[in-house]
Amino acid sequence: MGDAALLKVSAPVRDLDSPELRALLLDMRDTMAALDGAGLAAPQIGVPLRVVIFGTGAPNPRYPEAEVVPPTVLINPQIEPIGEQVEEGWEGCLSVPGMRGLVPRYAEIHYRGVDEQGRDIERRVRGFHARVVQHEVDHLDGILYPMRIVDMRDFGFQEELFPGEPEQDE
Repeated sequence: MGDAALLKVSAPVRDLDSPELRALLLDMRDTMAALDGAGLAAPQIGVPLRVVIFGTGAPNPRYPEAEVVPPTVLINPQIEPIGEQVEEGWEGCLSVPGMRGLVPRYAEIHYRGVDEQGRDIERRVRGFHARVVQHEVDHLDGILYPMRIVDMRDFGFQEELFPGEPEQDE
């Protein structure tokens, strides 16, 4: 947090067959796996492109209670809320280590984009899956989760808010 690169709007991916995109996806996968993350956006590793990856496998050590989210590469994503229902949930982020905040997100969304082979991805999701996608796509628009917190009393250090629990960043 504080890095100006994380506050910029990312550019669309134009070439799905570039060696740079393949290298980026490998780096993103390695980074997310090393940190047991649920998602990662390209700007978090210094690349201002509209690329996110997410997925939790079964089960994710940081999110043992969360439903499984399928491993996904999502390029040039678009999100549309379904309905007006908003749910608050605790979020962390690899770019804001050691912190957690209560963030309102749409309960259900429709998202679309393409995968690394250019195949269309289109899903209607809710719950944790919807939260992860919204969090990651926010990174592409220069938005960090603390910017969405309504009451700053619901933002603090993980160890103070949830003593003894494993850290849950993105």
